[in-house]
Parts: sequence; structure tokens; C-alpha cells
Amino acid sequence: MKLTRRQLATVVSAAAMAQAQTEQRAAAPADDLQAARDRLKANADALAQHELPAATEPAFRFQV
Repeated sequence: MKLTRRQLATVVSAAAMAQAQTEQRAAAPADDLQAARDRLKANADALAQHELPAATEPAFRFQV
């Protein structure tokens, strides 16, 4: 099987890109988790600033 320089470059660059994407995916879940925790804390802090009476009903109904 003969490969031209262009074909060889395509194969090598595709393998390098696949490896780089795998490394990025490994680090991403920890970052996503921390970002979600930060958003949750920010939302909880924003809600804690407002007093909400216990008699307040939600804006939806549970239907059975």
C-alpha cells in the first residue's frame, strides 16, 4: 500500500486530533461539575436574599 505525503499527513493529523479531543474530554467533567456547583450556590444565595412566605404557591399545578 502506497501513501502519498498528503494521505500520510491526513492520517497523522487525524490521529493527533482524536488524541487531543480525548484528553480534553477527560478534564471537562470536573470543570463542568465545579461550574454546576458554583451556579447552584449562586442561585441559592440569590434566593436567600428574598423572603418568601410559606403560603406562596408554585406557578404550576401537579395533576394526577
